[in-house]
Amino acid sequence: MKKLTKVTLLAGLSVLAFAAVPNVALAQDNAAQDTDTDAISETGDIVIAPKIRDDLITVVATATRERITRQGQSITVIADEELERIQAADILPVLERAPGVTVSRNGPIGGFSAVRIRGSEAEQVLVLIDGVRVNDPSSPGGGFDFSNALAGNIAKIELLRGSNSVVWGSQAVGGVIALTTGGGDDMSLRGEYGTYDTFNASGSLSRTFGPVSLGISGGYYETDGFSSFAGGSEADGFDQAYINGRASVEITDNLTAELRGRYADGRTEIDGFAPPTFAFGDTNEVQDTEQWSGYAGLAYTGARISLRGGYSIADIDRANFNPDFGSDPSFFSEGRTERAELRGNVDVTDRFALTFGLESEDSRYATGPFGASGETGIDSAYGLLSFGGDRLNLSAGVRVDDHQQYGTEVTFGANGSFAIAGDWRVRASYGEGFKAPTLFQLLSDFGNPDLSPEKSRSYDIGIERGFRQSGPYAALTVFQRDTLGQIDFVSCDPSIPVCADPAARPFGTYDNVAMARARGFEAEVGADVSPRFRGSAAYSYIDTENRSTGSPNLGNALARRPKHALTVSADWNSSEYRDGVNVGADLRLVGDSFDNAANSVRLDGYALVTVRASVPIGANAELYARAENLFDAQYQTVATFGTAGRTGTLGARLIF
Repeated sequence: MKKLTKVTLLAGLSVLAFAAVPNVALAQDNAAQDTDTDAISETGDIVIAPKIRDDLITVVATATRERITRQGQSITVIADEELERIQAADILPVLERAPGVTVSRNGPIGGFSAVRIRGSEAEQVLVLIDGVRVNDPSSPGGGFDFSNALAGNIAKIELLRGSNSVVWGSQAVGGVIALTTGGGDDMSLRGEYGTYDTFNASGSLSRTFGPVSLGISGGYYETDGFSSFAGGSEADGFDQAYINGRASVEITDNLTAELRGRYADGRTEIDGFAPPTFAFGDTNEVQDTEQWSGYAGLAYTGARISLRGGYSIADIDRANFNPDFGSDPSFFSEGRTERAELRGNVDVTDRFALTFGLESEDSRYATGPFGASGETGIDSAYGLLSFGGDRLNLSAGVRVDDHQQYGTEVTFGANGSFAIAGDWRVRASYGEGFKAPTLFQLLSDFGNPDLSPEKSRSYDIGIERGFRQSGPYAALTVFQRDTLGQIDFVSCDPSIPVCADPAARPFGTYDNVAMARARGFEAEVGADVSPRFRGSAAYSYIDTENRSTGSPNLGNALARRPKHALTVSADWNSSEYRDGVNVGADLRLVGDSFDNAANSVRLDGYALVTVRASVPIGANAELYARAENLFDAQYQTVATFGTAGRTGTLGARLIF
């Protein structure tokens, strides 16, 4: 299948290169264009306007731009207006504003940061930045470290909760998070200073010159931090510089060339396990992380068909150094993923549309200083048939993946929504997910070439009214996800073929041994109490259970998954148009959880309060301030790792 898929992809990209047909009207993906005539009024009604609100458009449902109200899946979009209002510098508190999300971090900003969706493993969440998959193939679980994505240049966050491997393939077990950098046709600058000698600056510039659109954004973050080790006295700092660029050229009315790129370089001071006791504590170790990604492609939009094809690369290199033991790295890892893909939409009739895709991915990794390395590939094809009616919207699809090591996997999914009355609609979805074994799990010195992919089945049903950031809004969703064949590190057993020779895996190996269930419900409400005041709340109840037969942890809750999580937000503005002085507050309540699978180490629940204010200075500037962890709560999200106390920040923003 691999050779056939690559040939088909090359043929499709060749068609794109010659697909310019003049004077053909745009039709298939109306929501994909900024000139869409559908928009949402302040009351939530659809009206004729030159541009649709960006927070009502999503790509995580079908990998093409669609109205969020037509989807049966659970999706949250956080757009630039909300990001600016909450003064986001760190992305984790932003993600916590969505239901179903819990986070943990190893110490201060820069420490490993994990995001779990509806009780999933952090490594079971697919992450995209500007459309490029950035999960790290050199890490043992293949996850994404969210310390490598600050919020300073993020213009939009899309979050899909639930399995969706039909469209997104491997790793979309818990959900999908898509981050978009940059902004609109403007220039913005931002700088702030705060506790721990923290300096944060970012900016973006976008311009359109006839058929050419250009954008660049970037920033620099630096902090002295605090001790990663909760009992330590040595502060662990972090700094990162990053830059993003994008360009598009309208070759004809129907054909556009696209180019996107990202580069980030950071250094994190970490604590470790120093001799002679090898107990966790203060050390002089640092980790350097360099990452870059890029995409180049063509997009064609015709009367009844749209096509998008391109090639992407994501590369991440990490190296740990301890000056106490010389200048050579004590550990390094290098991971790279390269993908070619062709996606399309066809209006079969006025009501039915077919979304399809072909993908070919190659990934490789190397770790040292002991020289472990490997590579693999996966080819995929999927199709999604959708029906769009006046009140009813339905989608169902299938995906086939052919992996170089483990073979073929078939995935199904379906979802639908129905407008019942007024702004109320019901939605439901069934999604299957799979996660291919990582290169480390397959090919390292601990690897098992006989591994099978992790699989999941997720169900949810919900009712929703209105739109999340305007007018009255309410949503209630009930969900369940079962994960089968989850891969864990185990001691070697003769029943595992790779362990037949005891010398082959003396320290253990990976095997498909774990099963887990997560179920619960999510509730959201929001309302404009007055023209100047808006309040909102998002609550999640997530009950997780280890269902691994024969495991000593059978029946236990999964580690670092609190059952209860609530975020309450309120904002008051001096102007009924909400362009005056703004005062806001957020309350985050998180319940108890356990730090380990044995449920022997408890993490107590906690409450965090953030207050913020901004004052406009003329039409193009504002001053702002915020205080986080206002009451200096003592808490942990990972046992033995420290967390920030009360902090304060002052900043300024310019927009032209």
